[in-house]
Amino acid sequence: MLVERATHPQFLSNTYLVSDGEGGPAFFIDAGGPTAPLIAAAERLGLAPTHVLLTHHHFDHVCEVGELRARWPGLEVLISSVERDLLVGASGDAVDSGGGAPEVSTIDAGSAIRFGALDVLPLHTPGHTAGMLSFLVGERPPELPPAGMAAGQVGAGARPARAPSTTAPGGFAGGHAVVFTGDTLFKGSVGGVRAPGHSTYTDLRDSIMGTLMELPPDTVIYPGHADATTVAGEWEGNGFIRIWRGVDAEGSEQCTALGEPATLVLLGEDYDGGTKAWVRWRDGSDDIVPGSRVERQA
Repeated sequence: MLVERATHPQFLSNTYLVSDGEGGPAFFIDAGGPTAPLIAAAERLGLAPTHVLLTHHHFDHVCEVGELRARWPGLEVLISSVERDLLVGASGDAVDSGGGAPEVSTIDAGSAIRFGALDVLPLHTPGHTAGMLSFLVGERPPELPPAGMAAGQVGAGARPARAPSTTAPGGFAGGHAVVFTGDTLFKGSVGGVRAPGHSTYTDLRDSIMGTLMELPPDTVIYPGHADATTVAGEWEGNGFIRIWRGVDAEGSEQCTALGEPATLVLLGEDYDGGTKAWVRWRDGSDDIVPGSRVERQA
């Protein structure tokens, strides 16, 4: 599996180009830019991108869809049905390549897509947004042909099987599966639940503990911001997950968050070098808010 990444210098959001190797079909995950290096990489590697898979509708993940569609006008843009209408409002003309309002199609959890030797399975991981999708990507075992086709047979228009793994300069070699988590889970941190279109703290926790942490430990995590990690790395080292597991204790410090009295359960790391705060309100409900919005008592 070949994964190329570009990171926006201001947003620190990641755009990914993914393929099963050189010279075949490919797809993008998110499009916050800069897309120019990924367009160049696709051309250098002889790739033919067909889709942009969007984890969610926020501007920092979609603002350069138009640049990709200008280069490949036939690119199909897919986003959760929960977020399709929000995408237009959040991005303005960002998804348009200049030829009028583009069509944006929808995809939901469980609707697998095949790209060459890769299978892509959307996972519903709400919290940061209600329709957030993570994308689980794995290589099909080469010895398993499509249904109705004998082993070794190549159907009309199908591509011959490739080697199980390909690594190119500047790319990443994944394990047997990788997952692109959008703004649900980061290296050492988690997504907030105060952004436009958010759902709840409970959704976020369940998305991480009940979906992402159920993946094999060696699964590579490519987050929507900053650096890659693994399921095992977050299981052991992510402060939020360690408390959810019951390994570390909750904090009890009183604080003010978003101008309201609260208990500071955890002040953890965030992808941008700042902090992310898990707070508990007076009514007993929990929240994940920017650490910069928390005032600690002297």
